[in-house]
Amino acid sequence: MADATKGVIRFGVSIPEDLLEQFDVYLEKHHYKNRSEAIRDLIREKLVKDEWEEENEKREVIGTITYVYDHHKRELVDSILNIQHSFSDTVIVSQHVHLDHHNCLEAVIVKGLPSNLRTLRHKLNALKGIKHCTLSMTTTGASLS
Repeated sequence: MADATKGVIRFGVSIPEDLLEQFDVYLEKHHYKNRSEAIRDLIREKLVKDEWEEENEKREVIGTITYVYDHHKRELVDSILNIQHSFSDTVIVSQHVHLDHHNCLEAVIVKGLPSNLRTLRHKLNALKGIKHCTLSMTTTGASLS
């Protein structure tokens, strides 16, 4: 492995021609200017995914839980707030948006161990009146250059 303190390192990659052609289509579709940037992003994406899936789960991560719910459902807002308060060390901020007369969207930025973020997402998703709930994963950036 090369010394990272030296900066950018060039290396060669052997790849089947048809796979490279598919990769070039990917580059164009995703507006990359060159293969190097796309490869760097794909490597980072894989490292972030591994960061979330590590068995030991000792590394703090960050993400966004986004859910759509019917605000007319009885006691739902109180239940959402109670869950968020029970994860006060995890929830950084939430943003509430009125979509229409019945539906609201909330985006919650969360930070902590991957298992805690998943648990919070599952608890919110299990509430009656939540129509859709996702957890979007990313990294604090501390482990990436």
